[in-house]
Amino acid sequence: MTALENKARMTAIYAELANGNGGPFREAMADDFTWIIMGQTKWSGTYRGKDAVRTRLLEPLFKQFKDRYTNSAQRILADGDYVVIQCQGNVTTTSGQPYNNSYCLVVRMSHGKMKEMVEYCDTALIDAVLGAPS
Repeated sequence: MTALENKARMTAIYAELANGNGGPFREAMADDFTWIIMGQTKWSGTYRGKDAVRTRLLEPLFKQFKDRYTNSAQRILADGDYVVIQCQGNVTTTSGQPYNNSYCLVVRMSHGKMKEMVEYCDTALIDAVLGAPS
């Protein structure tokens, strides 16, 4: 796919995430998708494979959310197989604290699927608000 097609795909996915619909995001993950969270937090690390992302990252994370998670893109840039998304996530945790994190995501695409994502975010907010993955 071209850079414009990759950008259009991610733009559509983030339009859905802005409305709280994570289905298109999950569907866009390749089976061998890798999600890397930068930093030194209890959530930082490399999650390899769509199943590992789901069971080791997303399910434990979303258990900590009280309401529907949304994520709105402010800027999406594309160059070849890479798409960069500057975005803002918003949710309230089960402890009642807001978890409104800002992200810069670098996504490598292949054939319309996300193959790898490197996440940069406010790691101090992760440590302050989120419990450890369980």
